[in-house]
Amino acid sequence: MANLLVRNVDDAIVQSLREQAASHGRSAEAEHREILAKALRRPQRKTFAEVLMSIPNVGEDADFARVDDGEAVNVFS
Repeated sequence: MANLLVRNVDDAIVQSLREQAASHGRSAEAEHREILAKALRRPQRKTFAEVLMSIPNVGEDADFARVDDGEAVNVFS
């Protein structure tokens, strides 16, 4: 693994890092690694089903009449 040296960090920032690390039960160095990882980690892509499930229910269609003939299968239940 590589090493990273950060210079000229404000004392208040360093103190905040130490306090946050203590509240999480880890060293300032470990806290620094965690902060960097969270800030730079790429978000996981949602699946197509997750995207569809996130679309809000807006009620009945205003432009078209919905035909419920009982043939459509509910694939999300």
